[in-house]
Amino acid sequence: MQLIMLIDMDYFFVACEELRHPEIRGRPAIVGFDPKKGEGRGVVMTCNYPARKFGIRSGMAISAAYRIKPDAAYLPIDYDFYEKMSREVMSVVKAFADRFEQVSIDEAYIDVSKRAKEYDGALEYARKIQAAVKAETGLPCSIGISVNKLLAKMICEDAKPNGVKLLKDQDAKAFLKDKDLDELYGIGRKTKEKLEAMGYKKVADLAKANTMELMDQFGAYGLEMQRYANGIDESKVEENYEVKSISREKTFDADTTDIPTVTNAIAELSKEVGGEVRKNELNFKVITVKMRYSDFTEHLKSRSIRRTDELSELTRTAIELYTRYSSRTRKLRKIGVRVSELGKSHGQKKLGNFLK
Repeated sequence: MQLIMLIDMDYFFVACEELRHPEIRGRPAIVGFDPKKGEGRGVVMTCNYPARKFGIRSGMAISAAYRIKPDAAYLPIDYDFYEKMSREVMSVVKAFADRFEQVSIDEAYIDVSKRAKEYDGALEYARKIQAAVKAETGLPCSIGISVNKLLAKMICEDAKPNGVKLLKDQDAKAFLKDKDLDELYGIGRKTKEKLEAMGYKKVADLAKANTMELMDQFGAYGLEMQRYANGIDESKVEENYEVKSISREKTFDADTTDIPTVTNAIAELSKEVGGEVRKNELNFKVITVKMRYSDFTEHLKSRSIRRTDELSELTRTAIELYTRYSSRTRKLRKIGVRVSELGKSHGQKKLGNFLK
């Protein structure tokens, strides 16, 4: 029997900050952009569970979070530290795996089919992993266990925070049937709206939908959604991905304030970064522009977006960050573009893959 686990770090960025700032433990805490007393731009990157009790969520405007809870702990983003902690976590997790696949800075799938015997053995094994991660890194995680990656991911959501849950194959349909459509992997807001307009309200409706109707509307992805709705996922844990950020920088021949010169450089750098993203079949969630001025002071400006691999989105966002936040009176020495919070790209599969 195949046994797959998803290890998902709980409120990862804030949990990392709690290691450095134990005084914020138990308090509502938010990692994100400077709220500037409710006038700041940008979003909440991560918040802990005490903050979530007040309705604060990842992706919310930081100004809105400040209006809800002005006395929360607001911490700046430190990607280098989070990536360092991620490497430590993944090193611990990998030691427990037959096969290991990191899918983002704070998530990894592992195949433990040869190491854990049946369901009871898998539960005990997951608790060992959870305890080892906590002991070695000080960070909490949740673990979902099932017979495939889809079900492991979905049951992991129910395990949060700091829990372990197992979903048996024979219980999958009962578990899925009352789920809302957007709780199923791969279904976002627009897809949900389109499915609801077709008369599908729950995952159970999608599971027994007219397959040809779904394919007419969504192509091969319609069939993939229906398979997911029935708990079917044949994708394997792949050991070909290591999380990292991808960046490129350009030092100008002469320090400059010329906007076309800088935006052209950003477009070129974005093309190089985007090519590397596509080559490695990745996607990204965070875009950062680095501006180093002639006095060697350096400013980093980041934006969290909906996960994508689109070059146009990368270029547009990078240029917007530069035009919004750069000084028009100070000369730039160097410009850089970086993408981070990388994940494995899940592009549409060819119809033939489903019909074999």
